[in-house]
Amino acid sequence: MSLTRRETLRLCVSGLASAAVLSRGEPTALAAAKPPRFKVGVTDWNLKLEGKPESVALAKRLGFDGVQFSLTNDNGKDWIGDDVLDQFVAESKRLGFPLASVCLNILHRNYLKSDPLGVKRVADAIPMAKRVGVQVILLPFFGKGALETPAEMDHVGDALREVAPAAEKTGVILGLEDTISARDNVRIMERTKSPAVLTYYDVGNSTKGGFNVVEEIRWLGADRICEVHLKDNPNYLGQGKIDFPAIVDALADIGFAQWAELETDCPSGSVEKDMATNLAYIRGVMAKRSAA
Repeated sequence: MSLTRRETLRLCVSGLASAAVLSRGEPTALAAAKPPRFKVGVTDWNLKLEGKPESVALAKRLGFDGVQFSLTNDNGKDWIGDDVLDQFVAESKRLGFPLASVCLNILHRNYLKSDPLGVKRVADAIPMAKRVGVQVILLPFFGKGALETPAEMDHVGDALREVAPAAEKTGVILGLEDTISARDNVRIMERTKSPAVLTYYDVGNSTKGGFNVVEEIRWLGADRICEVHLKDNPNYLGQGKIDFPAIVDALADIGFAQWAELETDCPSGSVEKDMATNLAYIRGVMAKRSAA
């Protein structure tokens, strides 16, 4: 069958429009949804075992893929020490269960934005991360240590520029977890001039800050997010205002394949029961995405 010039032109335009839709990443019958690739871990402080190697066994028993642990003990002031770091490694090897990352929770006291000791704390943590074989160190900026002004953000960027070469040399990532926007985090990252500084994205903190978390995750992309915290405290996952199916979709779409840690409260008071409930929920959301 021969086509008229007008029919040929119409088919060409239709084909170009379809290609444009695919290039924007919008769903079409020809574009299959990517399954989630991230691993689900849990924070030791939400297991009520901050800085304690016993968190490894509990995280495994509850069905998580790994555990994120604290570099200071539950008073938030003292390093857990090399002996405890080695106990974490020994438990990980004994149980065949990964250590996901570490949290430099001493920065809740030595604020990186203002305390000269904060930079030293970060520098000291880099060999600790290497010792236990993890890649990511979470740097928290909360409470009195929260970033509130452009000057404070610039100071953090400059401070991290000093220690970033050591992180690069050892293959360690310094993750910014805070209450500012994704774009402000990227400005800090760019100021450090180092690929070793990335965003540690927390969906609960960002929602509380009034940011569109799905939009920010998609804007950041997988290359600028080192890890993620999943929470909607004080609620169980799926029972608050955060749209976790949309978050899982966004993480899957950008190809995020690192750790997503549950940093969830325990509404009933039972750590094991509530963690199991939240883990089952997020696994269910991931399964539905995989089946799409």
